[in-house]
Amino acid sequence: MGTATEPIVIETRQDFETALDEKGVVLVDFYADWCGPCKRMNPVLEEVAEETAATLAKVDVDSQQELAQEHEVRSVPTIKIFADGNEVERLVGVQKKEQLAEIIKKYN
Repeated sequence: MGTATEPIVIETRQDFETALDEKGVVLVDFYADWCGPCKRMNPVLEEVAEETAATLAKVDVDSQQELAQEHEVRSVPTIKIFADGNEVERLVGVQKKEQLAEIIKKYN
């Protein structure tokens, strides 16, 4: 599984389910390589995962279209936050590090 410095790369539905089996908070970043705001979010998400107890998982919406549709991802970046396997928050667009850290703190 991923670590604070190494996000979990979701390549299959099983990867996604395994990532959600992680105890605690999992940030799932639905992104696209061509998306400018997604690129700006990368270092923010990595810092948040490093500085909090959250695990970061990344879903490329182009290669995982079915998963993105299933999770009703209409624009990128979309960040879904799961606590103990349950979706607890959904954020669309560029987010501030402090805001993400506060949300994570609520669920740890």
